[in-house]
Amino acid sequence: MNVVQSLCRFADALEQLLAAPDAAAFERVWDALRLDRVAWDALALARRADTDAVETALAQVDRRLLAVLERCRAFLDRHLVTFRVPELERWQHAAAAALVGARWGVAGLRTVIADTQAPLGRRYFAFLGLAERHPDAAWPLFERYLVTPGAHHAFVAAAVEATRYYSGRADVLVSLFERIRGDQLMRRFLGPKILESLYVLGEERSLPLFEQLLVAGHTDPDIDRCEVTRALVAVRKLVQRALDDAERRFEEERDRIVPVTVI
Repeated sequence: MNVVQSLCRFADALEQLLAAPDAAAFERVWDALRLDRVAWDALALARRADTDAVETALAQVDRRLLAVLERCRAFLDRHLVTFRVPELERWQHAAAAALVGARWGVAGLRTVIADTQAPLGRRYFAFLGLAERHPDAAWPLFERYLVTPGAHHAFVAAAVEATRYYSGRADVLVSLFERIRGDQLMRRFLGPKILESLYVLGEERSLPLFEQLLVAGHTDPDIDRCEVTRALVAVRKLVQRALDDAERRFEEERDRIVPVTVI
């Protein structure tokens, strides 16, 4: 299913929500359509689509989300207000940010991010869209979030993952890891993302950090969260490269006799 088809499917699901006569029917439609999965899959594809072909379908989704939000609030049902309204608001922010990206590209996304009066959710999804596009000129913005203590964790996480597309920036991620090392919540949240980006960058300046984690890193049954396992894989990658270079040199020189100076 391509991005436009996915958005049309999402729009049709929203239309069925609008037709729900009461809160109970609204909830039944939501569950039957597995709307959470349909929504996030469609919005993720739309956010990553670097084309204006999705603009019409996205605009339709955005309008229907606003209508569904109004309809959902009108039911005055405690369950809907507590669980469904916040989720619909997140979808609407994601759709609006994706629509800006489709219409005005990187410049539009940066405008939304810079607008401190815009809803935080909309600014975040615009930031995420920019991270997924990772244009060269956006690095200073990502770096600012990485080096600023107290920056919003969601924006920092997106910046961490965007860093893997900018070679020569491993030192910024290493410094960030050192800064959050003592904060167990932030380390559990950001640590795996930082280590994964360092692995992708594969720069030698990250080797000392991985060596430390081999001795004192956190362990976890979840392989994605186990710092020791990630460090082992990263060190193997970095060391293997050096071993391959050495082996190639030895192979090139094995049949070469080098004269020595006779005294």
